[in-house]
Amino acid sequence: MDKELVVVIDFGGQYNQLVARRVRECNVYCEIYSYKTELEKIKAMNPKGIILTGGPNSCYEEGAATCSPELFGLGIPVLGLCYGAQLMSFVLGGKVARAEVREYGKIEVDVDNSSALFTDVAPHTICWMSHNDYIAVMAPGFRVVAKTDNCPVAAAECVEKGLYAIQFHPEVLHTVEGSKILYNFVRGICGCGGDWRMDSFVEENVAAIREKVGNGKVLCALSGGVDSSVAAVMLSKAVGEQLTCVFVDHGLLRKNEGDEVEAVFGPQGNYQLNFIRVNAQQRFYDKLAGVTEPEQKRKIIGEEFIRVFEEEAKKIGAVDFLVQGTIYPDVVESGLGGESAVIKSHHNVGGLPDYVDFKEIIEPLRNLFKDEVRKVGLELGIPEHLVFRQPFPGPGLGIRIIGEVTAEKVRIVQDADAIYREEIAKAGLDRGINQYFAALTNMRSVGVMGDERTYDYAVALRAVNTVDFMTAEAAELPWDVLKKVTSRIINEVGHVNRVVYDCTSKPPGTIEFE
Repeated sequence: MDKELVVVIDFGGQYNQLVARRVRECNVYCEIYSYKTELEKIKAMNPKGIILTGGPNSCYEEGAATCSPELFGLGIPVLGLCYGAQLMSFVLGGKVARAEVREYGKIEVDVDNSSALFTDVAPHTICWMSHNDYIAVMAPGFRVVAKTDNCPVAAAECVEKGLYAIQFHPEVLHTVEGSKILYNFVRGICGCGGDWRMDSFVEENVAAIREKVGNGKVLCALSGGVDSSVAAVMLSKAVGEQLTCVFVDHGLLRKNEGDEVEAVFGPQGNYQLNFIRVNAQQRFYDKLAGVTEPEQKRKIIGEEFIRVFEEEAKKIGAVDFLVQGTIYPDVVESGLGGESAVIKSHHNVGGLPDYVDFKEIIEPLRNLFKDEVRKVGLELGIPEHLVFRQPFPGPGLGIRIIGEVTAEKVRIVQDADAIYREEIAKAGLDRGINQYFAALTNMRSVGVMGDERTYDYAVALRAVNTVDFMTAEAAELPWDVLKKVTSRIINEVGHVNRVVYDCTSKPPGTIEFE
């Protein structure tokens, strides 16, 4: 990719993807690589800047993640964050030691505005600290440019060599002016012009796909989610009628979602993509009958999806290319970038069968984060209600129904969820909450409706705020909104007589119920 590049070198910290996202928000392209990546490979990329991430260990311990001193002599600006800052100091001759007072959370930091890192940053600014060690003695040639009451070196720099070390985390939202600090490094110190934009990304990738596919046939599994929808529309723009999209409606989608997807992508829509809808609702309900264990439900839904897709693919015959909506977090989580644990294999994202007859996989969104995928969707003219739709798990409502899945339970949770989403939107909260949905618990309780005793289900409402979906806090919804949602669900949705709100954070809970 012929772009200005900043390389993030990952030492096992939890925020590696977040660092890369913040760099891209400066309109600068960024990729994540493991600290084990050979120095020659890094040099060959010709990056404009290098950022060292945090990590879970102490840099002075035997076997700790480290880097070559040569990295700091390439003439390329380097920014070390937290562990990266300590490692930079340690490798270059400074001393890192265990702090007498551990700093964790929001801390006021005093910064030196003469440093280019802190241009236009308030002299006293709130930053997010999370460290047990500290830089006890700076490496030769460095000067202190920020400190706290308990941390004598909150930031240091060696301008002559283009080296900068920050003890706090500018990438997290808790650091009030963190984005400004990263912008100062990427656009100011590194001199990046900011040419990473979604309009040019769309134009260049459509042309590249068109050249790659030529006269070939392309097959895409369209779920109706953001990633697969954007990938499908990009392919449609590139190759038109050469594309076939198979949409499997497993009966576990949100209310009216199958029809909404068909309205946009089907024959009456604006796209050329040979849309095939497979209504397999009853087939999935039959397979799920009597099953209550969450993992078993997931496996049944995934396996059946593969079987349905496979049957449709055989009807189409041989295809040259298979399209997948793989995005950059998938690549990182699969262990192909950085030091993250291998969370899941993404060779065939979505569990598509290995033996569908195709020559090559096309992953047009492989280099993008979710927020960038949404920008591409808008560039492609996809309706906003699809681009900004809520994250939705692959097994759908199958894991938002506790216990056995039945058609009646699906109807209940669809209706309750639709009311919840409608009221959240009416209150103007829909863009401010990262994920919100209704789930059907397996609890039934006594109630009174119309002077009669009832014994019906409880619906649980969930709403969370999160940056990376690895941790999350329950959203503090206005009480009048919760009351309105509760009243409507109990009055309008049959067999529900109780509504509860889930206040659990992640951890210890998860965002989804199963």
